Amino acid sequence: MDRLLIEEEYLEDIIVLKLRGLVDSGTSQFLEDKFKELIAASSVKVVVDLQEVDYISSAGWGIFVGEIKGIRALNGDIKLSGMRPDVREVFDLLEFNTLLTPYNSKEDALAAFETQENSKLT
Repeated sequence: MDRLLIEEEYLEDIIVLKLRGLVDSGTSQFLEDKFKELIAASSVKVVVDLQEVDYISSAGWGIFVGEIKGIRALNGDIKLSGMRPDVREVFDLLEFNTLLTPYNSKEDALAAFETQENSKLT
């Protein structure tokens, strides 16, 4: 598959983006456009489900890094879930874990938003 498909699922104030395919220089603009659309709509609590992503290039990772500042400025966050080992290896190598938190499952990522909300209340 040489393209990127993005499915959206809204769960209260959190949006889950389920990606399928490759995130590379040819498809990363599509992902960037989606993030810009979410920011414009103030949908800034985002879980990106990467279970069906086989590859993310440096251009693809650059989209996540480039958009996180705008999302966090609106009190949101991007949480990554379900990275395959090959994708996770590059993520770790690039040390993006200092900017973005990966979770094993979509459920773990969703729960992290709840925990984050609860910690702001205390």
